[in-house]
Amino acid sequence: QMQLVESGGGVVQAGGSLRLSCAASGSGFSINAMGWSRQAPGKERELVAVDSDGETEEYIESLKGRFTISRDGAKNTVDLQMSNLTPEDTAVYYCYANARIKEGSWFFVRDVWGQGTQVTVSS
Repeated sequence: QMQLVESGGGVVQAGGSLRLSCAASGSGFSINAMGWSRQAPGKERELVAVDSDGETEEYIESLKGRFTISRDGAKNTVDLQMSNLTPEDTAVYYCYANARIKEGSWFFVRDVWGQGTQVTVSS
């Protein structure tokens, strides 16, 4: 089984910075990709960025240059450095992983999500 645990959320003033971290734990898995998504109040969850073996894909144009993803494949961790935050960045941020997970005698490719960490940007 595999779990993702996020940390680093909190309250920050507009223009400030915050760093989120996520670590995968468990056994019997190998990670293909890790990244972050977010869900703002009243909106659907959206992917922020995903790192797949060193190749990073960013999904939200307005975040480019402000949000940076960094993944450590050896440690199974992924961070999201957020800078110049605005109230529109207020959301629950979820860690994401696509991984091969051993279930019984078989391996299955699964999408796994963390529990989420709240980021609140005050104006």
